[in-house]
Amino acid sequence: MESSKDVSHEPSKAKTPEGLYILLISVHGLIRGHNLELGRDADTGGQIKYVLELARALSHRPEVAQVDLVTRKIDDPQVDSGYAQPIEELGNGVRIIRIEAGPSEYIPKEELWDYLENFADNTLSQLKSSKRMPDLIHSHYADAGYTGCLISHQLGIPLIHTGHSLGRVKRRRLLAAGLDADVIEQRYKMSRRIEAEEQTLATAERVITSTSQEIEEQYGLYDHYQPEQMRVIPPGTNLEQFHPPMGDEWHTDIAKEIQRFLGEPQKPIILALSRPDARKNIASLVMAYGGSEELQAAANLVIIAGNREDITDLDEGAQEVLTDLLLMIDRFDLYGRVAYPKHHSSKEVALIYRLAAASGGVFVNPALTEPFGLTLIEAAASGLPIVATEDGGPRDILSNCKNGLLIDPLDTEQISSRLLSVLNDWEGWQERSSNGLQGVREHYSWEAHAARYIEVVRPIIDKTEVLVRPPKIRRPMLYHDRAIFSDLDQNLLGDTQSLAKLVKRLRDNRKCATFGIASGRRLDSALRIMKQYNIPEPDVLITSGGTKIHYQPDLTEDKNWEKHIDYQWNPNSVKRALADLPGLNLQEKQEQSKFKISYYIDPSKAPSLEEINKILHQQELSVNAILSFGQYLDILPIRASKGLALRYFASRWNIPLEHVLAAGGSGADEDMMRGNTLAVVVGNRHDEELSQLIELDRIYYARAQYAGGILEALDYYRFFDKCTIPEDT
Repeated sequence: MESSKDVSHEPSKAKTPEGLYILLISVHGLIRGHNLELGRDADTGGQIKYVLELARALSHRPEVAQVDLVTRKIDDPQVDSGYAQPIEELGNGVRIIRIEAGPSEYIPKEELWDYLENFADNTLSQLKSSKRMPDLIHSHYADAGYTGCLISHQLGIPLIHTGHSLGRVKRRRLLAAGLDADVIEQRYKMSRRIEAEEQTLATAERVITSTSQEIEEQYGLYDHYQPEQMRVIPPGTNLEQFHPPMGDEWHTDIAKEIQRFLGEPQKPIILALSRPDARKNIASLVMAYGGSEELQAAANLVIIAGNREDITDLDEGAQEVLTDLLLMIDRFDLYGRVAYPKHHSSKEVALIYRLAAASGGVFVNPALTEPFGLTLIEAAASGLPIVATEDGGPRDILSNCKNGLLIDPLDTEQISSRLLSVLNDWEGWQERSSNGLQGVREHYSWEAHAARYIEVVRPIIDKTEVLVRPPKIRRPMLYHDRAIFSDLDQNLLGDTQSLAKLVKRLRDNRKCATFGIASGRRLDSALRIMKQYNIPEPDVLITSGGTKIHYQPDLTEDKNWEKHIDYQWNPNSVKRALADLPGLNLQEKQEQSKFKISYYIDPSKAPSLEEINKILHQQELSVNAILSFGQYLDILPIRASKGLALRYFASRWNIPLEHVLAAGGSGADEDMMRGNTLAVVVGNRHDEELSQLIELDRIYYARAQYAGGILEALDYYRFFDKCTIPEDT
């Protein structure tokens, strides 16, 4: 197999005399043409590398004569003097132009907002003093989008935009990380950022994204969302760094480090490479491998999950993932068949892919959510076939490269069977390897990126393709001002026709209303049943009876909630206190979680719920005991329940409880529906458990069952009357 080279190192093609002049704008961070300081701070990361690679890739197109990358000039003894150089020539018609704006020293992007008009005015002066005007302006991130709008409006030059990350999405992640809304606003100037993003979307002729999933799930949150202006152009990959095996991989330090774990190191490698994050779903992969003797006989499993000295030094989420990994290796007795090295350098990543390819192995990405899937492209460029989650980016990648199989990441039997189908078919393996190499060159190299880029922007420059913008009505509030929360099993699974109508109604109002599911199921179980019944993933997913909260678009876990409910929680003492009670039996292991102890309860033999609570209180155990459907008993921390999780969310997201509609049908839903929330009890309710709610105001008893009952309540409360979205959005 031959190595492919990255376009940035190829000789330039002959340029046309009157080639295009493209102006790239990237305001923040430290940008220079050599020795990038990636990772120095939050502002000097992937975006910096992207715009430089894009500039160089475009310069190699024969249609392009000049590419200027405009950024902020920084004269600060704390950084290299090169960042104060007004113009830096990169060769082949590429320049970095640095513009004065605000203080001369280096400041974070959140402090730049007051100086962006200066940046735009000074950039205009620079352009007017040059020999020609750009044919196109391409802004990167919200700050550049704002300045790009100002320049585009004054010069009449079309603007295209790449967001890189979006304010509405980042705010969700910051809330999940435990920051208060007021702190987020003060520290990150979020309202200014979102307003700049809205203005940019209202101005840009095209918005370039990395995946189709990004278009609906992230840009779809904006008032000026227009999917017809969006184009997917995946970022390029360095094909000089990632290439097929050269034959010397087995004599390297990282190969020896991996081999020391393995009893038969010559076997093919199933390679997984990701952060130790629960969303990466390493546990399901190990369960699939551990549950299949045939797969263990066919290949070794190599898991590269970050670097560590001591697991106990890592953050709590990484600790939990790696501890579970070690426990499962022990449970399935996988010693000698699974490698999990503690260290690897960034330079060794490409080598690890080549080791797996040289072994005749396969790369697997079992993530619960995967917006893009850069590791899949790197694996494909290394000649390695792929088995990957069917969520998000991998669908596009495997469609383009035809080098592997998609999997349901929660179906361990499917994971093992599809890994075996790749490993046991040598002719198919070679074909997939070859297809991957060709597919990456055609779709995911910087040369392919630049070619597609020109296809997208040329009609804009030539004015042969004009975006027709329907009038947009801005919503009066910046963020969602209402929310709907529903149980999963009791409310959404029984009537598919009503469910489809409800989903459409929620989608039509998604710009002002949050949709949440509150379930007693664990996260993996809830995701599995939602997939089975084609229920779209909600904005907020409360699971394990209210002990876990995750947010879209990438199932970000609310760590602050976990810390909050850990108060006085002692699960071992709870189990001891209830161990000898008649009529109580622990549910299966997969139904238990860190903050939930679940029992089957036989009411004819077991003490009443009041007696169980008394027993726990006598042991000085502060817990929530919740009975549902007359047969399930969940013991949770005192601060945890569906209703408490709902109120926590509403408080942190500044949604009045009077604007929250809670739908339920069993005792587990009762505290969601009490208090100031609007509530609906669906027709298929468990009457005995909810009998105490009959006399309460603000609770509507629907005649229709399941999702039909929720639709009935939406009309009864006229829930969306002040949340009207125009039909053309």
